[in-house]
Amino acid sequence: MTENISPADLVGREPDPRLLSEDLENLPDVVGRPETFVPSGARRRIVGTGATLTAASLIIGSLLVVLGLIDAIASGIDGLSIAILVVGAVLVVTHWGWVHVAEITANSLEGRGNAVVEDRRHQWLATIEPYTHFEIYTRVEEDGAITIYRVAHRPVTSGARRFTFERDTEYEEVHSPDEPAAEVTERAELLRREAAQDTERERERYQIAADAYEAVLLDNADEQQRRLAQRAASEALSRQINTNLRDPPLIE
Repeated sequence: MTENISPADLVGREPDPRLLSEDLENLPDVVGRPETFVPSGARRRIVGTGATLTAASLIIGSLLVVLGLIDAIASGIDGLSIAILVVGAVLVVTHWGWVHVAEITANSLEGRGNAVVEDRRHQWLATIEPYTHFEIYTRVEEDGAITIYRVAHRPVTSGARRFTFERDTEYEEVHSPDEPAAEVTERAELLRREAAQDTERERERYQIAADAYEAVLLDNADEQQRRLAQRAASEALSRQINTNLRDPPLIE
């Protein structure tokens, strides 16, 4: 099971880009998923045009070479026959160039389109905050029983000033196929509400630490200022915990 990390240790960190790739499945469902790259229809058209021009260049070039040879044999070698032979030979020799030109053009257009999508993906990533999310899932077993399980998506530190998420199954319960559907549904909904309340508490704890951190941290802060902000975040969180211990919040 992933060890819980204090919100004060997570403030000031940025989401790890791995959350867009190998760590994507560890993200809670509630934050959604990033935009995906869609193959451009223009690429297919450009590559298709390149293939057509390649075939046309080969056919026309071959015909010109044959025509030039016939003209040279029939009328003797002159400027016209030489010109026809040269043009035909150039078309035959360079016919594959159209494929490369089309590929380069398509890659350039697709690269510009992907850069825009990649920018939006990173903007989406920057909106994710590092606090624990609790979510309820179900699965059907081989015998028809329904398992309800609770998953914690916990933020963990990752490298220098970054965070990612790890996923732990905290709890599960199995309901017999004979159990009334209404009871199973009611139980799942109860667990979902509890998970939502726990998630909200985690969000509030993180927000308290983040607000204190940002209040102290200045633009372009040096390491000493960052440590002061970190301490301010810890102190704010500690005060909130002590307040809750003296006057616990009501639980529905």
